[in-house]
Amino acid sequence: MKKVLLIATGGTIASGYTKEGLAPRIAAKDLLQYVEDYKAFCQVDILQPFSLDSTNIYAKHWLKLAELIEEQYAGYDGFVICHGTDTMAFTAAALSYLIQNSKKPVVITGSQKPINLPVTDARTNLLDSLRFASDDRAHGVNIVFGGNAIAGTRAKKERSKSYNAFSSINYPNMAALCDGKIVFYIDDKDRVTEPTVFYHKLNENVLLLKLMPGMDGSMLKRLFPCYDAVVIEAFGVGGLPEYGQVPFYEEIRRWTDAGKIVMMATQVTHEGSDMEVYKVGRIIKEDFHLMEAYDMTLEATVTKVMWALGQAKEQELSGQFRHLFYKTVNHDMLLYAPGSDGDRSVL
Repeated sequence: MKKVLLIATGGTIASGYTKEGLAPRIAAKDLLQYVEDYKAFCQVDILQPFSLDSTNIYAKHWLKLAELIEEQYAGYDGFVICHGTDTMAFTAAALSYLIQNSKKPVVITGSQKPINLPVTDARTNLLDSLRFASDDRAHGVNIVFGGNAIAGTRAKKERSKSYNAFSSINYPNMAALCDGKIVFYIDDKDRVTEPTVFYHKLNENVLLLKLMPGMDGSMLKRLFPCYDAVVIEAFGVGGLPEYGQVPFYEEIRRWTDAGKIVMMATQVTHEGSDMEVYKVGRIIKEDFHLMEAYDMTLEATVTKVMWALGQAKEQELSGQFRHLFYKTVNHDMLLYAPGSDGDRSVL
């Protein structure tokens, strides 16, 4: 029988009603009483490092979760993390970079309704996650939610209330779960040949800046002292406006001359960026050798920038960062730019 570690962090699945609204209240040990069918296929131990609404979870919690899994890694066949849905995709992406090449599954799940309600998705999601974490074919970091297993770098919450809250962006679901069965669409555990690696550093000084019509570069000028990198969420396939009293072009020069990272992404959920299509993207990319996220999710882009910055040595930042960022991790990108010439390759 497989041995699974359940790591509870709070979230809606463990919440109860208070005068101020829903808040985490259900103890980790009490979650299992609602899904006792797990006893047929796995043994479960429990840890609860914190109990938080996922709105309050950020980089220090991601590092703590990775540390806990590293400490317990040898003793378990799989891991299930109960987590709130609002920042679940960020946590799944961050753990994909902090825990690489794992032949053991690290599953993140939660729910849109508390587990103790008569009608809820929590019991199905938790039981599916324990089942997935006990399957010999499962590996790496995945979200299991709404009957689907999604690669941790490809998940995005697209619905705020519906039970099918998460979608896999620009990549197929890894598996489907229904009636106690798992159908794998991507069964690639045998392709994981490198040893499991745990990372212990993230650089949190990363800004995500969403463009809006009329914004000029003064925003980047004000934020320059505070951040080591900026991910710019541009319009369409990517580019920067040419209007404004403080031109974006000059501010990008300020950031890149100082050795700071400028990463271009897109506000469009599906199909990704391609800055070479339009003049507003091609010129600034060529002049500054800007990097872009292509088909990656924003959650994966932001957390991968944090991870790559955390590992890169300051004196070799530009080249080492580019190498780390464009290394495919947990299916996070299909199209990427291997060199400053902007040529794209298909993985």
